[in-house]
Amino acid sequence: MRITRVMSAALACVALAVAGCGGDDEESKSAKKVDPGAADKATGNVNWCIGKDTTGTFSKAVKEFSSKGQVKAKLIELPEAADQQRTQLVQRLRAKSSECDVLGMDVIWTAEFAAQDWLQDVSDVVAKRKDDFIPSTLETAKYEDKYWALPYNTNAGFVYYRTDQVKQPPDNWEDVYSEAEKGDGLVYQGARYEGLTVNFLELLYSAGGKALSDDGKTVEIDSPEAVEVLKFMADGVEQGAVPKANSTYKEEESRRAFESGKATFMRNWPYAYSLGKDSKIADDFDITTFPKFGEGEGAGVLGGYDVAISAYSKNPEGAAAFAEFLTSPDWQRTIMTEASLPSTLTATYDDPAVQKAFPFAEKLRTAVEQAQPRPVTPVYPQVSEAIFKTVHAALQGDMPPEEATKTMKSEIEKALQTF
Repeated sequence: MRITRVMSAALACVALAVAGCGGDDEESKSAKKVDPGAADKATGNVNWCIGKDTTGTFSKAVKEFSSKGQVKAKLIELPEAADQQRTQLVQRLRAKSSECDVLGMDVIWTAEFAAQDWLQDVSDVVAKRKDDFIPSTLETAKYEDKYWALPYNTNAGFVYYRTDQVKQPPDNWEDVYSEAEKGDGLVYQGARYEGLTVNFLELLYSAGGKALSDDGKTVEIDSPEAVEVLKFMADGVEQGAVPKANSTYKEEESRRAFESGKATFMRNWPYAYSLGKDSKIADDFDITTFPKFGEGEGAGVLGGYDVAISAYSKNPEGAAAFAEFLTSPDWQRTIMTEASLPSTLTATYDDPAVQKAFPFAEKLRTAVEQAQPRPVTPVYPQVSEAIFKTVHAALQGDMPPEEATKTMKSEIEKALQTF
């Protein structure tokens, strides 16, 4: 089995910075549209701007692509942290720089970049390959009924459980918390950061709730479903199903607590699986996809990166050719087997080499299929901050759930008004 530690690099998708607000000073123009056959006639050079190449596969991608045809690709590495990546991309795009032809974008940036007229419309390119992708991953590349990127890699969480303490994984969150209270507890990402937003949304989506309306213009978080979820999570802390120390945990703190035998259950990303198999509980845990909450269905929240074409690229045809290479079946198999990055293509998970590298490949595909995007809005960072700060206060007992949902609504409405 080869699932490397480099999956932790994929978790950069959960890092956030406070986004700049407001539209461009110029009036919005119609976005350039990439022809579906653009890649077929491509020549010249293109630059791929994406985060630090911690696995070596980014460099391998440009080398392999460049050896195949008339387009030559070059890698421009950005910082490893997602917030710093975004800052550097935004600086270039605001300056209308043509340096970056292909943009490696965290899935939460799509709406912001598209709304600022920084991306080219790739709807026609997506249309000819739409059936290849896991449907949920395409939603991360969509804004206002158009596609602005091709999904490159994805991510979705799991419930980890101790097989020496739990006979079979519960099929609902209520039983997870009940079993956790009887055992050694449940750990998840409970600190005041993006991870807590994700954990809250997973339960909210399962309960049938939303943070925003489908068009991203109306706040819907002040709902009975949100109150129910917040009360459930807060009761879990108060009653001991979730340790109080969980309020400081991010991914790694959760993983270490679980591996050291201090928890019966853990919510975490797939990267923790291989690390757990190198720990003292290697033979005593398994994973399952998210259970349902109430009468709903299990629901995850998507992570990952997409590849988009800059509105300022001087070679959109070459950029389209490279983006299609990065999302091709052969390369998607490579990123799973060599970089432990979950593919966005349905068929990749049936590949024998992938199943050897990922013994839980089918569960991972199911986890991605049941997952949903985070709220689609150009001001997502502010929306997320309003959620995680308020949820954290509610879990600490500093704010009743009813007041918390109203506070979130107020803060998110303010954020929406800034764009």
